[in-house]
Parts: sequence; C-alpha cells; structure tokens
Amino acid sequence: MLYYLFEYLNQHYDFPGLRLFQYITFRTSLAIIISLIITTVYGRRIINYLHRMQVGETVRNLGLEGQMQKQGTPTMGGIMILLGILVPTLLLANLTNIYVILMIVTTIWMGVIGFVDDYIKVFRKNKEGLAGRFKIVGQVGLALIIGWTMYFNPNIVVRQTVDEASVSKAATAPMVLRQKGESFYYTQDVKSTLTNVPFYKNNEFDYAKVLKFLGSGYEKYAVFVFLIFVVIIVTAVSNGANITDGIDGLATGTSAIIGITLGLLAYVSGNTVIADYLNIMYIPNSGELMIFAGAFVGACVGFLWYNSYPAQVFMGDTGSLAIGGIIAAFAIMIRKELLIPVLCGVFLIENLSVIMQVTYFKYTKKRYGEGKRVFLMAPLHHHYQKKGYHEAKIVTRFWIISILLAIITIITLKLR
Repeated sequence: MLYYLFEYLNQHYDFPGLRLFQYITFRTSLAIIISLIITTVYGRRIINYLHRMQVGETVRNLGLEGQMQKQGTPTMGGIMILLGILVPTLLLANLTNIYVILMIVTTIWMGVIGFVDDYIKVFRKNKEGLAGRFKIVGQVGLALIIGWTMYFNPNIVVRQTVDEASVSKAATAPMVLRQKGESFYYTQDVKSTLTNVPFYKNNEFDYAKVLKFLGSGYEKYAVFVFLIFVVIIVTAVSNGANITDGIDGLATGTSAIIGITLGLLAYVSGNTVIADYLNIMYIPNSGELMIFAGAFVGACVGFLWYNSYPAQVFMGDTGSLAIGGIIAAFAIMIRKELLIPVLCGVFLIENLSVIMQVTYFKYTKKRYGEGKRVFLMAPLHHHYQKKGYHEAKIVTRFWIISILLAIITIITLKLR
C-alpha cells in the first residue's frame, strides 16, 4: 500500500527521498523494522490478551526436566508471527507480483490450518487437535495451488540463453541481445520446469526429464512430476517445522536463519547482473520476494524476544505450520527447493528421528514381541533433553548447525 502511495507521489511530485521506495533493499529494511515493532511492541499486548482468554498450553508429562513449569504458558502466539509477516508485506511489497501473492496465500492458508488445530486443542480441550488427515489435505491443497500456478501462470518465467541458430524459430517470447565481456548472446524469458541443483556442473535440473523414458512427447506430462515434487516438499518442510517446535526458541531461531538465506538467494536470483556473474538461473520479478523474506525474518526474530528460554509464549501450530509452509513455498518459487535438505537440515534430522524411532519400534515389537528405541525420545531435541542437556544449550547448538548449513547452501551457488 505504501509502495503504491510513494510510487504515485514520485510520479507527480519532485520530493527528495520518494525514489527510495523503488529500491528493494530499502523496502526490505523497512519490512524488517516494521515486523520487529509489531512482534515486540504489540506482541506484549497479544500475549496479555491470550492470558486473559486463558489460551494456555496443556503439557503432557513426558518426564523432561522443567517441562511441567510450562503448563499454562500462552500458546497460539503464531498470530504474532503472521501479523509480523503480513502487515509489512501488504504495506511495502508490490501486490501485483505473482510471487508475493502466492506467499501471502501460503501464509494465510497454513496459518488458518494451524489456528484451527490450536483452537481445537485449547478451547475444545482435545489434545489431538485437528485430525492428521485434514492437515495433510490442507498441505496438499496448498502445494497443488503453488505447483499449478508456477507451471501455468504466464508471469512466472525464467531467463534462458538461446542458441543463435534457433533465434528465427523462437516465437513464443521476445529475444534480447545481451553482452558479456566481448561476446554477445541471445536470451529469452520462457516457461520452464527447470530448477537449481546443488553441486552439479550446469546447476540445473529439468523435472520433465524424469519422464524421458516414455519417449517423444514426455514433456506434456511434466506438470504431474512437478506437482508431486511440490506436494512432497510442502508437506515435509511444514511437518518438519512443526516437529522442531518442541523447545523454547528452537524452531523460531532456526527459521530466522533459513529466512535470511532464502532472502539472499531470492535477491541474487532476481538480480540480472548478480545472476549472470554467478552463472545461475535468473528469475524475473522474483527479487520482490526479498521484502517478504525481510518481514519473515523480522517476525521470527521479534517473536524470539518472548519465545527464547524461558518462553513467555509458544507459537503453537498457528506459527509452526505456517513457517514450514512459507519456507517450502519460498524455496520452490526461487527454484532452490532441491537445496532444502541442506538448508533445512535441522528440520530434516528432526523428521528422520521421528520416522526412525517409530519404524524401529514397530519392527522390533513385531519381530521380538517388545518394541525397542533408537533414541531415548523422539524428536531428536528431546533425546538430548533426556541425556541431561539444558534446553538453552540444545537450542544454541542447533542454531550453530543451522548457520553452518546456511553457509554451505550459499556456497553451492559457486561450488559445482
């Protein structure tokens, strides 16, 4: 909204400073500041309101040190995160940008699913919350919307170098002659199922080629392969963030680190000069996602003000499901989704620890009549709690691992 106001003023009035709103970096900085103000200053009012409404966490006694002291701590604090993301985005981003629209839809969609889950737990006194199948349906539904839009929306394209010999044959998009050093080449902004692959020489992978074994004409079925990948990524990351949200500040801090990395990746992918220098895929108009990333990081860091140990508020599924969905959708839009196993390594490990624990327990119970466990408790952060590590130490070490993984993710831009 402010974006359009200042754009109008800049066109009609010659006033110093109005052109600043044309710069993505300036609007991103403002988004971070506004998001921090919303989550820290107004966050206290939201926490007080949740106290008055008796929206307290019901804690199951799992035998963890200090666990029962969290009984009654306000939950559904994810509302603070959602407001911290949506308000700056609506104020500062270009709302006609398809990538921004998709991220707003993702935030609201997953936030509503998480809110319903928390509402059932808190007000209906049902500890199980929203049935798992309904969560999956919601996640798959969002994934299909994202995948279908990414594949068919005409405004979502990538820039590809076109062989001079095929210039006369290309008629689907305008050709642009560009120069790099002393050489000239043609580029074209086209619809594509290409994505980035880490540690690979050409750094690109085409989803359509998964069906190459079908012979000629396989490209027309690429949409189904792409949709399957998107569904898997959205559900896995969303559930991973949900599982990671088990101790004070763990999911929030980890998500902030991931958000900073995604913001940097969006900036280089949406900047034609930097993308050309790094020899990575240039995605027109994706740089606007930087504003959303700034709001996301600001919301996570601001929420950490109250969520760090000892937590004064929990995000609940309202926040954790939304955070996971946002990270997955963001990575897909900048075509860096295959970097998720590295960037979201903490989420992946937490997910795998639960899968390993459940699978091994069921296998040993069926085989030997008595279930055995791989970990003292799953997910993994509870395993370390059982071993006697303090929450703050576990969280700090997981953050350090997240920073290391974020650095490795950024290095993949040049390491092939």
